Amino acid sequence: MLIIHAHLHTMAGADIADGYLRTEGNQIAELGGMPVEPKPGEEVIDAQGAGLYPGFVDAHTHLGMWEDGLTFEGDDGNEETDPVTPQLRAIDAINPVDRCFQEALHAGVTTVVTGPGSANAIGGQMAAVKTYGSCIDHMIVKAPFAIKMALGENPKSVYHGKNQAPSTRMSTAALIREQLYKAKRYQGELERAEKDEDFDMPEFDMKCEALLPALRREIQVHFHAHRADDIFTAVRIAKEFQLDYVVVHGTEAHLIAGGLVETGTRVLSGPFLCDRSKPELRNQTPSTPGILSGAGVPTAIITDHPVIPIQYLPVCAGLAVREGMDYEEALRAITINPAKICGLDHRLGSLEVGKDADLVLFDQDPLTIAAKPKMVIAGGKLV
Repeated sequence: MLIIHAHLHTMAGADIADGYLRTEGNQIAELGGMPVEPKPGEEVIDAQGAGLYPGFVDAHTHLGMWEDGLTFEGDDGNEETDPVTPQLRAIDAINPVDRCFQEALHAGVTTVVTGPGSANAIGGQMAAVKTYGSCIDHMIVKAPFAIKMALGENPKSVYHGKNQAPSTRMSTAALIREQLYKAKRYQGELERAEKDEDFDMPEFDMKCEALLPALRREIQVHFHAHRADDIFTAVRIAKEFQLDYVVVHGTEAHLIAGGLVETGTRVLSGPFLCDRSKPELRNQTPSTPGILSGAGVPTAIITDHPVIPIQYLPVCAGLAVREGMDYEEALRAITINPAKICGLDHRLGSLEVGKDADLVLFDQDPLTIAAKPKMVIAGGKLV
Protein backbone atom coordinates (compact mmCIF):
# COMPACT_ATOMS: atom_id res chain seq x y z
CA MET A 1 0.00 0.00 0.00
CA LEU A 2 1.23 3.50 -0.85
CA ILE A 3 -0.32 6.61 0.70
CA ILE A 4 0.60 9.80 -1.15
CA HIS A 5 0.13 13.55 -0.55
CA ALA A 6 -0.40 13.12 3.20
CA HIS A 7 0.69 15.47 5.96
CA LEU A 8 2.75 12.99 7.99
CA HIS A 9 2.57 13.65 11.74
CA THR A 10 5.48 11.32 12.49
CA MET A 11 5.74 11.79 16.29
CA ALA A 12 9.43 11.03 15.70
CA GLY A 13 10.73 14.47 14.79
CA ALA A 14 9.59 16.96 12.17
CA ASP A 15 6.32 16.60 10.29
CA ILE A 16 6.41 16.06 6.53
CA ALA A 17 3.91 18.47 5.00
CA ASP A 18 3.53 16.72 1.63
CA GLY A 19 4.68 13.19 2.17
CA TYR A 20 4.18 9.56 1.32
CA LEU A 21 4.17 6.36 3.34
CA ARG A 22 4.56 2.84 1.99
CA THR A 23 3.57 -0.33 3.85
CA GLU A 24 4.68 -3.89 3.20
CA GLY A 25 2.79 -6.60 5.01
CA ASN A 26 1.97 -5.29 8.48
CA GLN A 27 4.88 -2.84 8.75
CA ILE A 28 5.87 0.62 7.58
CA ALA A 29 8.44 0.07 4.84
CA GLU A 30 9.24 3.58 3.68
CA LEU A 31 8.23 7.22 4.13
CA GLY A 32 9.41 10.63 3.03
CA GLY A 33 8.55 13.71 1.01
CA MET A 34 6.79 13.66 -2.34
CA PRO A 35 7.24 12.79 -5.14
CA VAL A 36 7.36 9.00 -5.13
CA GLU A 37 6.94 6.41 -7.85
CA PRO A 38 4.36 3.65 -7.23
CA LYS A 39 5.54 0.06 -7.62
CA PRO A 40 3.81 -2.23 -10.10
CA GLY A 41 0.52 -3.53 -8.69
CA GLU A 42 0.77 -1.37 -5.56
CA GLU A 43 -2.47 -0.03 -4.07
CA VAL A 44 -2.24 3.78 -4.08
CA ILE A 45 -4.29 6.02 -1.78
CA ASP A 46 -4.26 9.77 -2.38
CA ALA A 47 -4.69 11.47 1.01
CA GLN A 48 -5.26 14.85 -0.69
CA GLY A 49 -3.41 16.71 2.06
CA ALA A 50 -5.12 15.02 5.01
CA GLY A 51 -3.13 14.34 8.17
CA LEU A 52 -1.70 10.85 8.67
CA TYR A 53 -0.99 9.83 12.28
CA PRO A 54 0.25 6.68 13.99
CA GLY A 55 -2.59 4.62 15.45
CA PHE A 56 -3.59 5.96 18.86
CA VAL A 57 -2.50 4.08 22.01
CA ASP A 58 -4.54 3.92 25.23
CA ALA A 59 -2.21 2.62 27.93
CA HIS A 60 -4.84 1.91 30.57
CA THR A 61 -8.24 0.40 29.89
CA HIS A 62 -10.43 -2.51 30.89
CA LEU A 63 -11.49 -3.12 27.29
CA GLY A 64 -13.17 -6.49 26.90
CA MET A 65 -13.08 -7.09 30.66
CA TRP A 66 -16.35 -5.26 31.37
CA GLU A 67 -18.44 -5.97 28.31
CA ASP A 68 -20.68 -3.34 26.82
CA GLY A 69 -24.36 -3.59 27.76
CA LEU A 70 -23.93 -6.47 30.23
CA THR A 71 -23.83 -6.64 34.01
CA PHE A 72 -22.51 -9.65 35.97
CA GLU A 73 -22.37 -11.93 32.92
CA GLY A 74 -19.82 -9.66 31.27
CA ASP A 75 -18.01 -8.33 34.35
CA ASP A 76 -14.72 -10.20 34.52
CA GLY A 77 -12.31 -7.57 35.78
CA ASN A 78 -12.31 -8.03 39.55
CA GLU A 79 -11.89 -11.32 41.44
CA GLU A 80 -13.23 -10.05 44.77
CA THR A 81 -12.54 -13.25 46.72
CA ASP A 82 -8.84 -12.77 47.44
CA PRO A 83 -7.00 -9.43 47.73
CA VAL A 84 -3.79 -10.89 46.26
CA THR A 85 -4.21 -12.48 42.82
CA PRO A 86 -1.10 -11.90 40.65
CA GLN A 87 -1.68 -15.26 38.92
CA LEU A 88 -4.83 -14.06 37.10
CA ARG A 89 -4.34 -13.34 33.39
CA ALA A 90 -6.33 -10.70 31.53
CA ILE A 91 -6.16 -12.73 28.31
CA ASP A 92 -8.36 -15.36 29.95
CA ALA A 93 -11.14 -12.79 30.42
CA ILE A 94 -10.94 -10.44 27.43
CA ASN A 95 -13.78 -10.77 24.95
CA PRO A 96 -12.37 -9.42 21.67
CA VAL A 97 -15.76 -9.44 19.94
CA ASP A 98 -17.17 -6.93 22.43
CA ARG A 99 -18.35 -4.12 20.14
CA CYS A 100 -16.16 -1.60 22.00
CA PHE A 101 -13.14 -3.04 20.17
CA GLN A 102 -14.75 -1.93 16.91
CA GLU A 103 -15.57 1.47 18.38
CA ALA A 104 -11.94 1.85 19.43
CA LEU A 105 -10.70 0.88 15.98
CA HIS A 106 -13.12 3.19 14.19
CA ALA A 107 -11.81 6.07 16.33
CA GLY A 108 -8.21 5.27 15.38
CA VAL A 109 -7.26 3.59 18.68
CA THR A 110 -5.31 0.58 17.43
CA THR A 111 -3.48 -0.59 20.58
CA VAL A 112 -4.57 -0.73 24.22
CA VAL A 113 -3.36 -2.01 27.55
CA THR A 114 -6.23 -3.82 29.26
CA GLY A 115 -6.58 -5.87 32.39
CA PRO A 116 -8.00 -6.31 35.88
CA GLY A 117 -9.64 -3.58 37.91
CA SER A 118 -8.54 -2.18 41.26
CA ALA A 119 -10.56 -4.20 43.79
CA ASN A 120 -7.47 -6.17 44.85
CA ALA A 121 -4.14 -5.04 46.25
CA ILE A 122 -2.60 -7.18 43.50
CA GLY A 123 -5.13 -7.72 40.73
CA GLY A 124 -3.35 -9.76 38.08
CA GLN A 125 -1.57 -9.65 34.75
CA MET A 126 -2.38 -6.94 32.20
CA ALA A 127 -1.98 -7.36 28.45
CA ALA A 128 -1.06 -5.02 25.60
CA VAL A 129 -3.26 -5.93 22.63
CA LYS A 130 -4.38 -4.70 19.24
CA THR A 131 -7.98 -3.64 18.83
CA TYR A 132 -8.37 -5.62 15.60
CA GLY A 133 -8.96 -9.37 15.40
CA SER A 134 -11.38 -11.95 16.74
CA CYS A 135 -9.04 -14.21 18.74
CA ILE A 136 -7.13 -12.59 21.60
CA ASP A 137 -4.15 -14.91 21.07
CA HIS A 138 -3.59 -13.31 17.66
CA MET A 139 -4.04 -9.74 18.96
CA ILE A 140 -1.39 -9.79 21.68
CA VAL A 141 1.45 -7.27 21.55
CA LYS A 142 2.80 -8.42 24.93
CA ALA A 143 1.23 -10.64 27.60
CA PRO A 144 1.83 -10.64 30.42
CA PHE A 145 2.64 -6.98 30.00
CA ALA A 146 2.37 -5.72 33.58
CA ILE A 147 1.20 -6.69 37.05
CA LYS A 148 -1.70 -4.55 38.27
CA MET A 149 -1.49 -3.32 41.87
CA ALA A 150 -3.91 -0.94 43.57
CA LEU A 151 -3.62 1.50 46.45
CA GLY A 152 -6.17 3.74 48.16
CA GLU A 153 -9.92 3.51 48.41
CA ASN A 154 -10.84 0.61 46.16
CA PRO A 155 -9.19 -2.36 47.93
CA LYS A 156 -10.18 -0.83 51.28
CA SER A 157 -13.83 -0.49 50.29
CA VAL A 158 -14.14 -3.97 48.80
CA TYR A 159 -12.58 -5.89 51.69
CA HIS A 160 -13.86 -3.71 54.52
CA GLY A 161 -17.31 -4.79 53.37
CA LYS A 162 -16.18 -8.42 53.67
CA ASN A 163 -14.73 -7.84 57.15
CA GLN A 164 -11.23 -8.87 56.08
CA ALA A 165 -7.92 -7.25 55.20
CA PRO A 166 -7.19 -4.81 53.72
CA SER A 167 -9.36 -2.23 55.40
CA THR A 168 -6.60 0.41 55.69
CA ARG A 169 -3.94 1.81 53.39
CA MET A 170 -1.32 0.27 55.69
CA SER A 171 -2.77 -3.18 55.19
CA THR A 172 -2.96 -2.79 51.41
CA ALA A 173 0.72 -1.86 51.21
CA ALA A 174 1.63 -4.64 53.65
CA LEU A 175 -0.17 -7.28 51.56
CA ILE A 176 1.70 -6.13 48.45
CA ARG A 177 5.03 -6.19 50.28
CA GLU A 178 4.35 -9.60 51.82
CA GLN A 179 3.65 -11.18 48.44
CA LEU A 180 6.69 -9.53 46.85
CA TYR A 181 8.91 -10.79 49.69
CA LYS A 182 7.47 -14.30 49.26
CA ALA A 183 8.19 -14.13 45.54
CA LYS A 184 11.71 -12.88 46.20
CA ARG A 185 12.39 -15.76 48.58
CA TYR A 186 10.85 -18.20 46.06
CA GLN A 187 13.13 -16.76 43.38
CA GLY A 188 16.16 -17.31 45.61
CA GLU A 189 15.19 -20.90 46.32
CA LEU A 190 14.72 -21.61 42.60
CA GLU A 191 18.12 -20.14 41.78
CA ARG A 192 19.80 -22.09 44.58
CA ALA A 193 18.16 -25.37 43.48
CA GLU A 194 19.42 -24.83 39.94
CA LYS A 195 22.98 -24.40 41.19
CA ASP A 196 22.99 -26.93 44.04
CA GLU A 197 21.78 -30.48 43.32
CA ASP A 198 21.49 -31.14 47.05
CA PHE A 199 18.95 -28.33 47.46
CA ASP A 200 15.33 -29.26 46.63
CA MET A 201 13.21 -27.14 44.30
CA PRO A 202 10.54 -25.21 46.22
CA GLU A 203 6.94 -26.36 45.95
CA PHE A 204 5.30 -24.72 42.94
CA ASP A 205 3.66 -21.40 43.89
CA MET A 206 1.59 -19.84 41.10
CA LYS A 207 1.35 -16.43 42.80
CA CYS A 208 5.11 -16.20 43.20
CA GLU A 209 5.70 -17.49 39.66
CA ALA A 210 3.53 -14.68 38.31
CA LEU A 211 5.61 -12.05 40.16
CA LEU A 212 9.03 -13.33 39.05
CA PRO A 213 9.01 -11.42 35.73
CA ALA A 214 8.26 -8.20 37.65
CA LEU A 215 11.11 -8.83 40.10
CA ARG A 216 13.42 -9.42 37.11
CA ARG A 217 12.12 -6.19 35.49
CA GLU A 218 10.97 -8.17 32.47
CA ILE A 219 7.48 -6.73 32.85
CA GLN A 220 6.18 -3.57 34.48
CA VAL A 221 4.13 -2.99 37.62
CA HIS A 222 1.21 -0.60 37.13
CA PHE A 223 0.08 1.02 40.38
CA HIS A 224 -3.49 2.32 40.57
CA ALA A 225 -3.07 5.47 42.70
CA HIS A 226 -5.14 8.65 42.83
CA ARG A 227 -4.13 10.52 45.99
CA ALA A 228 -0.69 12.10 46.40
CA ASP A 229 0.14 9.95 49.42
CA ASP A 230 -0.85 6.77 47.53
CA ILE A 231 1.36 7.82 44.62
CA PHE A 232 4.35 8.13 46.94
CA THR A 233 3.52 4.76 48.52
CA ALA A 234 3.70 3.27 45.02
CA VAL A 235 7.09 4.91 44.49
CA ARG A 236 8.29 3.65 47.91
CA ILE A 237 7.31 0.03 47.20
CA ALA A 238 8.71 0.16 43.68
CA LYS A 239 12.07 1.47 44.88
CA GLU A 240 12.17 -1.10 47.68
CA PHE A 241 11.86 -3.98 45.22
CA GLN A 242 13.53 -2.25 42.24
CA LEU A 243 10.43 -2.58 40.09
CA ASP A 244 9.90 -1.07 36.64
CA TYR A 245 6.82 0.86 37.68
CA VAL A 246 4.22 3.25 36.27
CA VAL A 247 1.59 5.24 38.17
CA VAL A 248 -1.89 4.88 36.71
CA HIS A 249 -4.46 7.71 37.12
CA GLY A 250 -2.30 10.05 39.24
CA THR A 251 -5.31 12.29 39.93
CA GLU A 252 -3.33 14.41 42.42
CA ALA A 253 -0.04 14.07 40.54
CA HIS A 254 -0.21 17.74 39.52
CA LEU A 255 0.14 18.64 43.22
CA ILE A 256 3.45 16.78 43.49
CA ALA A 257 4.92 17.18 40.01
CA GLY A 258 8.33 18.25 41.32
CA GLY A 259 8.61 15.14 43.48
CA LEU A 260 7.69 12.92 40.55
CA VAL A 261 10.42 14.48 38.44
CA GLU A 262 12.93 13.74 41.21
CA THR A 263 11.89 10.09 41.44
CA GLY A 264 11.67 9.57 37.67
CA THR A 265 8.02 8.55 37.93
CA ARG A 266 5.91 8.07 34.78
CA VAL A 267 2.18 8.79 34.86
CA LEU A 268 -0.78 7.54 32.82
CA SER A 269 -3.13 10.47 33.42
CA GLY A 270 -6.89 10.06 33.54
CA PRO A 271 -9.75 9.64 33.43
CA PHE A 272 -10.70 13.30 33.71
CA LEU A 273 -13.68 13.55 31.36
CA CYS A 274 -15.97 12.29 34.13
CA ASP A 275 -17.45 13.27 37.47
CA ARG A 276 -15.68 13.22 40.84
CA SER A 277 -17.45 10.02 41.84
CA LYS A 278 -15.50 9.32 45.03
CA PRO A 279 -13.45 11.22 47.63
CA GLU A 280 -10.12 10.33 45.99
CA LEU A 281 -11.16 12.36 42.94
CA ARG A 282 -11.90 15.63 44.74
CA ASN A 283 -8.81 17.25 43.19
CA GLN A 284 -9.45 15.88 39.71
CA THR A 285 -8.77 18.38 36.92
CA PRO A 286 -8.16 18.06 33.17
CA SER A 287 -5.19 20.40 33.61
CA THR A 288 -3.19 17.57 35.24
CA PRO A 289 -1.52 16.12 32.11
CA GLY A 290 -0.47 19.58 30.95
CA ILE A 291 1.03 20.43 34.35
CA LEU A 292 2.88 17.11 34.46
CA SER A 293 4.28 17.28 30.94
CA GLY A 294 5.23 20.92 31.45
CA ALA A 295 7.19 19.93 34.56
CA GLY A 296 9.02 17.16 32.71
CA VAL A 297 7.07 14.13 33.96
CA PRO A 298 6.64 11.50 31.18
CA THR A 299 2.88 11.61 30.69
CA ALA A 300 0.25 9.79 28.63
CA ILE A 301 -3.52 10.29 28.55
CA ILE A 302 -5.86 7.36 29.23
CA THR A 303 -9.63 6.73 29.21
CA ASP A 304 -9.82 3.95 31.82
CA HIS A 305 -12.53 2.48 29.53
CA PRO A 306 -15.37 1.90 30.27
CA VAL A 307 -15.17 4.87 32.68
CA ILE A 308 -14.76 7.00 29.55
CA PRO A 309 -15.72 5.15 26.35
CA ILE A 310 -12.50 4.42 24.52
CA GLN A 311 -13.51 6.18 21.30
CA TYR A 312 -13.20 9.48 23.17
CA LEU A 313 -9.45 9.16 23.80
CA PRO A 314 -8.59 11.94 21.31
CA VAL A 315 -11.37 14.10 22.80
CA CYS A 316 -9.69 13.72 26.20
CA ALA A 317 -6.43 14.92 24.63
CA GLY A 318 -8.30 17.90 23.17
CA LEU A 319 -9.73 18.73 26.60
CA ALA A 320 -6.20 18.65 28.04
CA VAL A 321 -5.17 21.18 25.38
CA ARG A 322 -8.10 23.40 26.31
CA GLU A 323 -6.85 23.28 29.91
CA GLY A 324 -3.28 24.28 29.08
CA MET A 325 -1.44 21.29 27.63
CA ASP A 326 0.79 21.97 24.62
CA TYR A 327 -1.00 20.72 21.50
CA GLU A 328 1.87 18.63 20.14
CA GLU A 329 2.46 17.19 23.59
CA ALA A 330 -1.21 16.17 23.76
CA LEU A 331 -0.83 14.34 20.46
CA ARG A 332 2.25 12.65 21.82
CA ALA A 333 0.27 11.71 24.94
CA ILE A 334 -1.93 9.36 22.88
CA THR A 335 0.77 8.09 20.50
CA ILE A 336 4.51 7.94 21.22
CA ASN A 337 4.37 8.80 24.95
CA PRO A 338 2.25 5.80 26.01
CA ALA A 339 4.35 3.61 23.72
CA LYS A 340 7.56 4.83 25.38
CA ILE A 341 6.18 4.65 28.92
CA CYS A 342 5.06 1.08 28.28
CA GLY A 343 8.30 0.06 26.59
CA LEU A 344 6.50 -0.67 23.32
CA ASP A 345 7.94 2.17 21.23
CA HIS A 346 9.95 -0.29 19.12
CA ARG A 347 6.61 -1.18 17.49
CA LEU A 348 4.12 1.59 18.22
CA GLY A 349 3.48 5.29 18.57
CA SER A 350 5.21 6.89 15.60
CA LEU A 351 5.53 6.77 11.83
CA GLU A 352 8.94 5.12 11.35
CA VAL A 353 10.29 2.38 9.14
CA GLY A 354 9.89 -1.05 10.70
CA LYS A 355 7.02 -0.11 13.04
CA ASP A 356 3.54 -1.59 12.89
CA ALA A 357 1.47 -0.25 10.01
CA ASP A 358 -1.30 1.09 12.25
CA LEU A 359 -2.31 4.42 10.74
CA VAL A 360 -5.18 6.88 11.00
CA LEU A 361 -6.05 9.60 8.49
CA PHE A 362 -7.91 12.78 9.47
CA ASP A 363 -8.91 15.68 7.23
CA GLN A 364 -9.42 17.92 10.29
CA ASP A 365 -7.93 18.41 13.76
CA PRO A 366 -8.20 14.94 15.39
CA LEU A 367 -8.47 16.38 18.91
CA THR A 368 -11.80 18.14 18.28
CA ILE A 369 -15.09 16.48 19.15
CA ALA A 370 -16.30 16.85 15.55
CA ALA A 371 -13.35 14.96 14.07
CA LYS A 372 -13.80 11.44 12.73
CA PRO A 373 -11.14 9.41 10.95
CA LYS A 374 -11.36 9.48 7.18
CA MET A 375 -9.53 6.17 7.10
CA VAL A 376 -8.03 3.64 9.52
CA ILE A 377 -5.32 1.19 8.48
CA ALA A 378 -4.56 -1.60 10.94
CA GLY A 379 -1.79 -4.12 10.46
CA GLY A 380 -1.26 -2.78 6.94
CA LYS A 381 -4.89 -3.37 5.94
CA LEU A 382 -7.61 -0.81 5.29
CA VAL A 383 -10.28 -1.47 7.90
